[in-house]
Amino acid sequence: MKVRHPVVRRVFKRTASAATLLLGLAMGSPSHAQHFTVFESGQVRPLALSPNGQWLYAVNTPDNRLEIFQVGTSGLTHKGSVPVGLEPVAVAARTNNEVWVVNHLSDSVSVVKVDANGQGGSVTRTLLVGDEPRDIVFAGTGKKRAFITAAHRGQNTGFDPQLTTPGVGRADVWVFDSDNLGTTLGGTPLTRLTLFGDTPRALAATPDGSRVYAAAFHSGNRTSVVHESLVPNGGESVGGVPGPNVNHQGIPAPEVSVIVKYNGEDWVDVLNRPWTDYVRFSLPDKDVFAISATANPPVQVSGAAGTYAGVGTILFNMAVNPVSGKVYVSNTEARNDLRFEGPGTMTGNTLRGHLHESRITVLGGPSAPSVTPRHLNTHINYAACCAATPNTESEKSLAQPTGMAVTSDGATLYVAAFGSSKLGVYATSQLESGTFTPSTANQVALTGGGPTGLVLDEARGRLYVLTRFDNAISVVNTATKTEVAHLPMFNPEPASVVQGRPFLYDARSSSSHGDSSCGSCHIFGDFDSTTWDLGNPDGDVKASYNPIVPVLPEFGTDPTFGQDTSFHPLKGPLSTQSLRGMANQGPMHWRGDRTGGDSAPSVQPNSGTFDEVAAFKQFNPAFKDLLGRSSQLSEVEMQKFSDFILQVVYPPNPIRKLDNSLTASQQAGKDFFTNTTSFFPGSCESCHRVDVNANPGEGPFKGFFGTDGRSSFDAEPLFPKVPHLRNLYQKVGMFGAGFPFGNTPVDPFLGDQVRGTGFNSDGAIPTLFLFNSGFDFHPIFNQVGIPDTPAGFQAKKDMEEYMFAFETNLAPIVGQQVTLTATNATVVGTRIDLLMARADAGECDLVAKGRAGTYEMGFRYLGSGQFKADRAALPLVPSASLRSGVAANQGVLTYTCTPPGSGQRVGIDRDLDGFLDGDERAAGTNPADPASHP
Repeated sequence: MKVRHPVVRRVFKRTASAATLLLGLAMGSPSHAQHFTVFESGQVRPLALSPNGQWLYAVNTPDNRLEIFQVGTSGLTHKGSVPVGLEPVAVAARTNNEVWVVNHLSDSVSVVKVDANGQGGSVTRTLLVGDEPRDIVFAGTGKKRAFITAAHRGQNTGFDPQLTTPGVGRADVWVFDSDNLGTTLGGTPLTRLTLFGDTPRALAATPDGSRVYAAAFHSGNRTSVVHESLVPNGGESVGGVPGPNVNHQGIPAPEVSVIVKYNGEDWVDVLNRPWTDYVRFSLPDKDVFAISATANPPVQVSGAAGTYAGVGTILFNMAVNPVSGKVYVSNTEARNDLRFEGPGTMTGNTLRGHLHESRITVLGGPSAPSVTPRHLNTHINYAACCAATPNTESEKSLAQPTGMAVTSDGATLYVAAFGSSKLGVYATSQLESGTFTPSTANQVALTGGGPTGLVLDEARGRLYVLTRFDNAISVVNTATKTEVAHLPMFNPEPASVVQGRPFLYDARSSSSHGDSSCGSCHIFGDFDSTTWDLGNPDGDVKASYNPIVPVLPEFGTDPTFGQDTSFHPLKGPLSTQSLRGMANQGPMHWRGDRTGGDSAPSVQPNSGTFDEVAAFKQFNPAFKDLLGRSSQLSEVEMQKFSDFILQVVYPPNPIRKLDNSLTASQQAGKDFFTNTTSFFPGSCESCHRVDVNANPGEGPFKGFFGTDGRSSFDAEPLFPKVPHLRNLYQKVGMFGAGFPFGNTPVDPFLGDQVRGTGFNSDGAIPTLFLFNSGFDFHPIFNQVGIPDTPAGFQAKKDMEEYMFAFETNLAPIVGQQVTLTATNATVVGTRIDLLMARADAGECDLVAKGRAGTYEMGFRYLGSGQFKADRAALPLVPSASLRSGVAANQGVLTYTCTPPGSGQRVGIDRDLDGFLDGDERAAGTNPADPASHP
């Protein structure tokens, strides 16, 4: 076969001319105001050493690349870079020149072949797995099996995630035979294990590869919520909400739900009163799972040795001691069974300054399974608060431990403290026995901030640490415990992101004890899957100025029905909300009590109630009242925090089909949701607005996805802001209601479940079907409600299906990718067609990156079947010619749907300096340096 199109012929034959360079100069810089989308994906295993120790591989998460460093006695030397999928978060080296990269947003794994000289490489295969994969290890006989964690959902899985079925595990481990990946579109796994936990994160393997450990991410702590309808009205004296039941002004608090925790026998509240009869499920709290990696196929270890419970609330990473076989799990433990923020003047104590504890939990090996948590900050005097930082106490603290490494003799453990910008160094014997003493002498300060992962190079006495705040790698001398070098990687993030990120995570600055930050609950900008009661008895009642959704004329003119809309400081239990996607969504918090509504008229967009910057700044008091900082952030600091966090977006919906269509059931649910009156304001959509183009001037943040920022009457004690509905699929796993709702009766006891927090503001409603039942017909309270008929039942089921596939800012296709080789055109052709079709629809910017021989290629899809090469002088390339060129020249080309606006940067002009990448390579300049160009 011959390549017929002249452009393809020139691209693959590596020809270039002076005219190419001149034209590149003439092009100027394209508009790239929206060139970067902030997902804030949490890195899991960002670094890996090659087996021979000569190469260090690093994920460049914001730049969607694998970076290659040569390791020498004098340090690290950057040699090359390979484009992979979107938001890479983990890397593992199978051999010295074959590296696997886990792409969190792309739901994929890139298999990379690295050049012998390390100056580049290519993706030879893209494996498609479940939603949001996070980690990878090689184990089994000869360590030829790849184990990959992913959520139990996603468009590429080929299975029903059973989102409405009780008792289903939500944690998957995909296993591939690296010698036999199969010929299907996404690769053929050897097996897929479903573990009885929530979405998984970390993996660890024993040195001999015989056993793999997998950990749930939001593993929980056996807390749940008793629904408000089950709690007697009148406060603590009549068996109701634990007191105080008034604030310091003497104003009665609203009736709310109650947080309970399982103590081994009963579900008890903060007063140790049992509520067991009202909890219709159990939480076994299975946190870490042991897998037999050599079994055919791999399986979870049977019996008691197969699971570890009570490890922690949020589990970050794991490491195996190569001598003892014990497993170390970095985690945080939430204290959400306790209550309140503020100084505690009225109550005597609150959670201020002591929300979480950063820990390493020691798991006994296979012969003696045990669980022993070790608090890393035993030096803290939590009875005292709130000294200015830095102080002697705060400087000893380590916050949010993540990546770890153990020396080959098993004697020393190194821990990355993400929230402290340090490494901790522990004698494993002292850690296991709890006899260590926190000290700065056993810590290593890092200049970059936000260390997420590390690898140990014992031959050279070095540690290599990735610092996420500045996207760089620190080199640490293990003998002197000092940082000896700091190498930045190319970072396409806007300056506002880099400058604002530390305010989310930096516990050294955020809290007087140095152990807490906003990111302690808002894990990597998201939530922690728990419910907290963070009312403040010492706070004042405040008026609400937020606009309210009107009701239909036949129900009168008062949309509140006389309910008090003010914000009482005793707000009761509320589940942690995500910090994603807050732009263009109005006031914040479940009640909308973080609002600019009292400062300016409320006009869409960006005035008064709809001013998200003003709303977010209302969180500033939490630095003192909750984290225990000595003072609030300055206006300049809070502005930087706001500028950063309001750029963070939700990922694409993993339930909605990749072509953005709905199933018959989902469409029926949307039709009912949108068009059928079921409550006083009208249809569901009357409150939960759906308009993907609302406020188009907001650019990438346009659209209403369940809310336009107004509040509405909800027949609940709290008068809520209407919440968005973009992340409902994340909250699946709690089944069993101890209360009737609408026409749905009380559930029987439903046994083991994986989550204790469900839907609604407090997380007390287990399922979306039950939530929808709250709008059932009632002859007095809701005469326009959903009828108690088979058709009404089906409508609620259909709405449930639709709500799981709810619209969001980015189309489902964003992040999806596939690799074309010389031999698989028939297999991947349909997927490439799909990517092009969705790009033509404006849902993504399609790019293609790859190689023919040693020649690197980059293309950006411009629509109508035409691709633009990364050489300015070359005309457009038809899609068919591009595909045939790959086949004819034994090339590889990975197609990826990137967020709208990012195609120029990701595809053909990495540093957005106006000089295309191919032209820069030909001229010998650096495509990753705007100051270096022809």
